[in-house]
Amino acid sequence: MGLAIRPAPGLWCRMPRLLISSYAAIADAILRHRPSHMLTLMDEHVATPPEIPSERHHRIRVHDIVEPAEGAIPPSMDHIDGLLTFARTWTREAPFLVHRWAGISRSTAAAYILLCDIRGPGYEAEIARELRELAPHAQPNRLMIRHADQILAREGRMIAAVESMGEARIVWETEVVELNVLTEGLHVGS
Repeated sequence: MGLAIRPAPGLWCRMPRLLISSYAAIADAILRHRPSHMLTLMDEHVATPPEIPSERHHRIRVHDIVEPAEGAIPPSMDHIDGLLTFARTWTREAPFLVHRWAGISRSTAAAYILLCDIRGPGYEAEIARELRELAPHAQPNRLMIRHADQILAREGRMIAAVESMGEARIVWETEVVELNVLTEGLHVGS
């Protein structure tokens, strides 16, 4: 799924991909896609699968909230800084797996943030449209997006792009979503 990108003539390359998965689909995603890195966004502890080296598994334990709530851990600037720092260690030679319980809010926010960081300024709206097309259930956590917009100095473009995605399709659990990382074929500002 995602944008089709053609390698240069005579050059074979494997498209770097970002995967979004539900907790239930992790084992299948690892078996089928063989990711090198895994990001877990759950308030429950998740053991590192044997196929992923422990130093390539980052956990962010936050609740899916956008305003402070008693007994809940809201996503913070430090969480987003940690997410970006970890993701920047990814060499893109194998897929990067992001997961949450259902793969709807925190995981889609993390994937959106990572793609905005990788592709750079000017692609915020295009990434949001791609995410909506490939993951109609995506409902990125708005607090995570606000923090990332500030950290990445996007001047509200990430927030506006996610807001423009419209309503998400309601699902209980999702299939693995594959997002291409490269920008070839994308149109900035469209």
